[in-house]
Amino acid sequence: MKFTKMHGCGNDYVYVDCTKEVIPNISETAIRVSDRHFGIGSDGLILIKASDVADFEMDMYNADGSRGKMCGNGIRCVAKYVYDHGLTDKTTITVNTLSGIKTLKLTVEDGKVSKVRVDMGEPELIPAQVPVKASVLGLADDRREAIVAEPLEIKGRSYDITCVSMGNPHCITFIGEDVRDFPLEEVGPVFEKHELFPERVNTEFINVIDKDHLRMRVWERGSGETLACGTGACAVAVASYLNGFTGRSVDIELLGGHLEVVYDEKTNHVFMTGPATEVFSGEIDL
Repeated sequence: MKFTKMHGCGNDYVYVDCTKEVIPNISETAIRVSDRHFGIGSDGLILIKASDVADFEMDMYNADGSRGKMCGNGIRCVAKYVYDHGLTDKTTITVNTLSGIKTLKLTVEDGKVSKVRVDMGEPELIPAQVPVKASVLGLADDRREAIVAEPLEIKGRSYDITCVSMGNPHCITFIGEDVRDFPLEEVGPVFEKHELFPERVNTEFINVIDKDHLRMRVWERGSGETLACGTGACAVAVASYLNGFTGRSVDIELLGGHLEVVYDEKTNHVFMTGPATEVFSGEIDL
């Protein structure tokens, strides 16, 4: 199997051009290539496919072999791959995902894509659609209002949580201590598998630096801690606005770099801009 290793702010995936390759046992392949000791090493596997409804299709799998609906950092790298490798010459493309068709605008410098702006669509706030079992929080399961700053006890500590889906379910909590020193490895898995979240959840722990800047760490379902999460950054921008911490435009500092996120008032869409980087290409026997 020919592959290319790419990352967006350190959120790294193995990419395969499935217009040329056929991948057997995709979940098993994702687990194998993601292993950082016995494989290539990545947060998962992303397949680039032809599409009847968009310019391309993205099919993504997490490091544990589970299928993901959407990846904001991953889709930026898809855009870079298809342009840099000559699959398209367009600088605005559409990519079909399990969470819908996304439109991407490419910034090209010296013939290569340097950054990509993604229309991530509208945030989903209705609990049942995130999905969140509102009754676990003592709320009605048919609740139509967003879950914003609701208390949840984890390992003896109360966290105020805000729940948003950007194609993937996210639970966002704003904390006082420096997130860089937070025991994410202990707390993240408890959030991920909590009964509140029927499909598990990605959890973001946030410091508010000022009204224009946030600092974030993320525990992703199926992958553990990653250096960045694009859908998570978008969910965080929405949550910070709903909680009154920031305006609609914010710079989010992740372990792997910065993402610019705008929560547009007119369209109710979230736009994310960030880098995409190719690391190396190779072949692996399956």
